[in-house]
Amino acid sequence: MRDHLARVHSAELEGINARPIEVEVDLNVGLHAFNIVGLADKALNEARERVNSSLKNSGVKPPNRENRKITVNLAPADVKKTGSQYDLAIAIGYLLATHQIKDFDASDKLFMGELALDGRLRPVHGALCISHMAAQSGFRYLFLPASNANEASVVPDTHVVPVETLNDAIAFLEGNRSLARHAYRPAEPPTANVPDFADVKGQENAKRALIIAAAGGHNLLMSGPPGVGKSLLAHAMVGILPAMEPEESIEVTKIWSAAGFPMAGLLAARPFRAPHQTATLPAIVGGGSDPKPGEISLSHRGVLFLDEFPEFQRHILEALRAPLESGTVHVARAKGALTFPARFTLIAAMNPCPCGYHGDPEKDCKCAPYEVVRYQKKISGPLTDRIDLHVTVPRVPIEHLRAPHAAALTSADARAVIEAARARQRERLSTLHITTNADMSSKHTELLVRMDRGGEEFVSTLTHKKISPRAYYRILKTARTIADIENAECVSSGHLAEAWSYRVREE
Repeated sequence: MRDHLARVHSAELEGINARPIEVEVDLNVGLHAFNIVGLADKALNEARERVNSSLKNSGVKPPNRENRKITVNLAPADVKKTGSQYDLAIAIGYLLATHQIKDFDASDKLFMGELALDGRLRPVHGALCISHMAAQSGFRYLFLPASNANEASVVPDTHVVPVETLNDAIAFLEGNRSLARHAYRPAEPPTANVPDFADVKGQENAKRALIIAAAGGHNLLMSGPPGVGKSLLAHAMVGILPAMEPEESIEVTKIWSAAGFPMAGLLAARPFRAPHQTATLPAIVGGGSDPKPGEISLSHRGVLFLDEFPEFQRHILEALRAPLESGTVHVARAKGALTFPARFTLIAAMNPCPCGYHGDPEKDCKCAPYEVVRYQKKISGPLTDRIDLHVTVPRVPIEHLRAPHAAALTSADARAVIEAARARQRERLSTLHITTNADMSSKHTELLVRMDRGGEEFVSTLTHKKISPRAYYRILKTARTIADIENAECVSSGHLAEAWSYRVREE
């Protein structure tokens, strides 16, 4: 190392992945200046003021007391650097270059954290993503704010060092404080007021469709007049979703961390996202000038609920078509092309017409026929074809709501059925690295959906129906899920008939 040149390492978050960045600090004789080069954005360029004040308030000799020119280079120079997470690395590099800290081996250490003016460290985004990268790139120690430590320590191969202040980091590096590894502590699951299945009176057909959707990861569209319980049913689905597998928890936590959500640890419950109809395309799909995951990625391994489905802008609905098939979304921006996971279950709800009462036996519809058609055509055929389950949610009579009911199916009972069905799917699909029937490709469907003689005869009748090849394979996958719910080895005509009944048919 040269007398006034120091090198330490930090990281840049790109989507939900991170890449190592080398932070070089060089001191030269000349008029005082503090320059940051290497495609730094405005927040990063302002690091010189944060670092300067933090050093001064931590009892360290700051740059403005020396008649020196300071250059901070972030390499590689052709990668755009964003955010304030480089503050700690720049400060440590400056202390090394000015010999205000004992020399140490910086090759196996990675520094992340935003500095407050008094020397405290503020949390950063994407701690779990950075921890994964650190382990894969051979870094032994990861220095980062204490509030990010539990999230980052999920990765067993990374030695996470929680840092409260700049002076703490100095004490660790000079050997005055032990570099004890932070042990991961599972976070307490948040409490949520979720409606129980038993609280929803009537709507047995819709409940059955929700169980099938939750068991196999199938998309569902509920249609019915206002106030009949479509939104209540969708929110009740939170209570029947099974807990995520450890690998799924890590996937989802990385996405949420990269999106900027504070994470106390791994997410255990499957995500349930319900964006408003006024949400923009980047908010739903992802992107922006500094690309971040959108709602469909935040719903990864969980549920995306779109209430008042036709009220979303047409181009937003059409943007869902590719992710519903591939389970990923590709975002191309000036910063580069990024891919976000988006393997979600779509639950949508809509009224049958603008006034909401088309087909209602008790209340007359006030819409003209062309208004009904135009409203329903807001959802295109290709998008409709990707939705496996279509159910009508009718009005429940008041006398039925007031009448005493026998013991109804609870969310706990439904979840037990769903967990058993998913266990059967995991066993069958383990070699394909997928988890639900909805994830199967057409080739996998042909190989894995075994039918008895009645099922084969029923499928032969589908050749005369007006359905697309996509719809045909989706019917088979839905039928396979129904068979899993009933613990049936083969798909029968009854399973196929039920799956067929949920499809929208043009005839």
